Amino acid sequence: MRETENKSYATVDLQRLERTGIAEIIFGEGKDALTIAGVISQLVQAGQPAIATRISKEKAEIICSKVDGLEYLESSRILHRPVGEWTELGRGEILVICAGTSDLPVANEAADICRLLGNRVKRITDVGVAGLHRLLKHEKALKEAHVLIVVAGMEGALPSVVAGLTDKPVIAVPTSIGYGAAFDGLAALLSMINSCASGVSVVNIDNGFGAAYQAAQINRLP
Repeated sequence: MRETENKSYATVDLQRLERTGIAEIIFGEGKDALTIAGVISQLVQAGQPAIATRISKEKAEIICSKVDGLEYLESSRILHRPVGEWTELGRGEILVICAGTSDLPVANEAADICRLLGNRVKRITDVGVAGLHRLLKHEKALKEAHVLIVVAGMEGALPSVVAGLTDKPVIAVPTSIGYGAAFDGLAALLSMINSCASGVSVVNIDNGFGAAYQAAQINRLP
């Protein structure tokens, strides 16, 4: 097993790409810029793609000054360095649906990770259940998608509605958006876990990355 160890910051799993088909992806929250730059450098030296999530603009500027060739996606707080040209690895299109514009940061994270992992992605935004007619206008896109990621806060009802309109897997992402009784996303999480619609799986609160990773795995299945 090939691993590179530096006790000053991390042990980088360089065999993960061979083992799982996806290289190690860095979770940026709680890590300082130099630590992230060091891990990215090891991935780059190994010829692997480098992706880091939850990176602030200020932290990205420091990292970019240490490692060449990085691109920062501010709307999703993702820093990445590709290896070669973008290659489509998924079988079909992943559809990312966002209930409200307040949920966009999480939806953007999901959509951009899906794309960086080699998937065609389509986005539909601001189609929450408060105006259900907005979602129904996209019936064709719902039917054409291979996997769907549905991001919603408040009471988290949208994934159940979407799952009742498609025969494809639906990955629900609760967000921490909502008033007091939303309990920072707990209400949406519980609603999604208790969905009466079949075919809904649920990731943790604000976990756009986790939904994207699962969707990419599904989309690669033969």
